[in-house]
Amino acid sequence: MLFKNNESAVKKDIANAANYEEFLQASIYHDEISGASQWQLKDESSDYDYRLIRKRVERIKSARLRGDANALMSILHEGIHGNLGNIATPKLAQHARIGTKKLIESFLEQVSETLTFIYHADEREIDFATKITFFEETAHAYGQSCLMLSGGAGLGFFHAGVVKALHEHDLIPDVVSGASAGSIIAALIGTRNRDELLDDLSPESIFERFQGWSKFNGMKKEGLLDSSYIENTLIEMFDLTTFEEAFKKTGVKMTVTVSPADLHQTSRLLNAITSPNAIITQAVRASIAIPFVFSPIYLKAKDQHGNVIPYIPNRKFADGSMMADLPFRRLARLYGVNHSIVSQTNPLATPFLTGSKSETGSFSEMTLRHVANLAKKNSVYIFDVLEKLSPSDALKRGIHKVRSIVDQQYVGDINILPERKLSDFKLLFANPTMASMTKLINDAERATWPQIDRIKRNTKISKAFNHYLKLLKIEEVERLSKTKESV
Repeated sequence: MLFKNNESAVKKDIANAANYEEFLQASIYHDEISGASQWQLKDESSDYDYRLIRKRVERIKSARLRGDANALMSILHEGIHGNLGNIATPKLAQHARIGTKKLIESFLEQVSETLTFIYHADEREIDFATKITFFEETAHAYGQSCLMLSGGAGLGFFHAGVVKALHEHDLIPDVVSGASAGSIIAALIGTRNRDELLDDLSPESIFERFQGWSKFNGMKKEGLLDSSYIENTLIEMFDLTTFEEAFKKTGVKMTVTVSPADLHQTSRLLNAITSPNAIITQAVRASIAIPFVFSPIYLKAKDQHGNVIPYIPNRKFADGSMMADLPFRRLARLYGVNHSIVSQTNPLATPFLTGSKSETGSFSEMTLRHVANLAKKNSVYIFDVLEKLSPSDALKRGIHKVRSIVDQQYVGDINILPERKLSDFKLLFANPTMASMTKLINDAERATWPQIDRIKRNTKISKAFNHYLKLLKIEEVERLSKTKESV
């Protein structure tokens, strides 16, 4: 691709890039002519503690030159975390299209290489048990990222393009959650190996499976749309696989959120920890049960003999996005998550999309977020009062559901959003065409490209931790097996 020495022309090249490689090269060139690449070379900035990061890089380099693995472990033990010195602030991602301060990139590289060095250290210097303890404790302290896929009915197939783009760069985190439409794509991630997943995320596959999902059921029925087509599709996709079985196959910590259909019950996160024997097909079917659109259902599980049995009998479940579109706090408790990547297509979230949950931004942006937060708190209070004064349980349930929609966090640390066009909303409850699926998934890939480099930086160290910890765990099992054989 040939670039002109003109920022506006290069921006057009970026917008018209046919693939990620073209997008990347055009973005790098834009940084060169805009002066962003010069900004990257200067350590100094008021947005992060460059002195702390510079000192940490110097100490790591010095210990590595000495070959001192114990000193390196001590340096990382001192307080390595994802936002050391504020290096993960969104402000630092606003200056350049690709990359950030070279000092920060050097720090991330030094830490990753240090983990490699420690993993390969001679056991006469660091014994095997000490290595495992170090990686377990430090990885837990550092935390990890999660990918959360929102609800969005027919717009939720946007997630397929997001996941496809992340998958091609090996950037899908080990922790994934999905609500409503997002639960379908999350379940695909949790049950498919690499090649299977790429096939299932294609526009052709999505269209073939879901071309008839929207069929009017009649006004007098429990749900306006007939659920039989999508139920058969989900059975074909996931069969009787349980969350535990899926985890054993892929190692993905996949969660599906569901909401109880009755009053005074909280949403549930179904995964290999909380509900190992629950059947994924029924969990996804419940999660997509938008009130009045699809009927709520009972969940199912397998017993110890593999028989299908009721799970949480006498309680129906429905749309997961109503109460837990992005269940970040509970994922943090379950899996030590402290950083989130969000694909957000839920039309109900539009009034609440005021930026990332950690972003400070300009004075006007801060003011807008403050006003939005005040409006949310006041609305929640009003709904609490209305629910208290409501004379019927049916009305209480309705008010409680609306309150839950308002009282949620709809953004993460990194957010991938579709362009909001009125024409797209016709996809909400329409059967897809091959053309509409191709466009939606392609648009999602393009929406993901600007975030790829930032996601790589923010997940670089946690991926290194997870990689070496997995290798150590495999080796630990092998050593225990050999010990038992020798006894």
